[in-house]
Amino acid sequence: MADSRADSHNIAVFIDLENVAIGVRDARFKTFDVDVVFRRLVDKGKLVVRKAYADWGRFAEYKRPLHEAGVELVDMPGSKLTGKNSADIKMVCDALEMAFNKEHIDTFALITGDSDFSPLVAKLRENDKHTIAVGVKNSTSKLLIDSCDEFIYYDDLHASRARKSKRVPKVAQKKKEAFDLLLDAVAALQRENRELHGSLVKETMKRKQPQFNEEYHGYSSFGRLLEDAQKHKLVKLKKGNRSGTWVIDEVLEET
Repeated sequence: MADSRADSHNIAVFIDLENVAIGVRDARFKTFDVDVVFRRLVDKGKLVVRKAYADWGRFAEYKRPLHEAGVELVDMPGSKLTGKNSADIKMVCDALEMAFNKEHIDTFALITGDSDFSPLVAKLRENDKHTIAVGVKNSTSKLLIDSCDEFIYYDDLHASRARKSKRVPKVAQKKKEAFDLLLDAVAALQRENRELHGSLVKETMKRKQPQFNEEYHGYSSFGRLLEDAQKHKLVKLKKGNRSGTWVIDEVLEET
């Protein structure tokens, strides 16, 4: 049986905070919400490194939410005097050092819209690293977009935050939480064009919520959770050709 982890990435995230903070301000978003970015990136793999670069004296309002999200804050004091490039150069140096010395990290996510990072992206790709960037639509360079393997607009992530996933039937709260997380994980895997093996769905759910345990939600096994989701007409299941375990064949539409 194929290892469901074979296509899972180890991701290093680098946040150019000044660029993205100015971008969200100009786009009239209330603030930069790092959680919506991480929720999308975790669909693709484990976030093993999280770093953000700024003069934190100028962006103090972001310190607490980033710290709570597990982000290492790299302080570049006086960048207003020495030029924003000081933070950019530090971020580039750290990313390249990690690319050369941490072989298990295969994906680099840059949260920025700055074209100055295009040479970094090119060097990462030259060294067989997968590259993703996230930026605000109106303040992102086309050069950066075209340089990356993937580009995600922050605007789209922000808009999707307000949209609910498929309506879950009226059930006990713990069961509803399990169904919500299941459907969120399935949607994430569908975006990545992945086959919905039960083991991969569960792995994705645990990446999204590391504390997830089907027993807490009232199920003796993950298969029982999937069977109950089918009973409630949320998904349609089939048996895997080789393993004989459950595969989600279809997410059922609301009636």
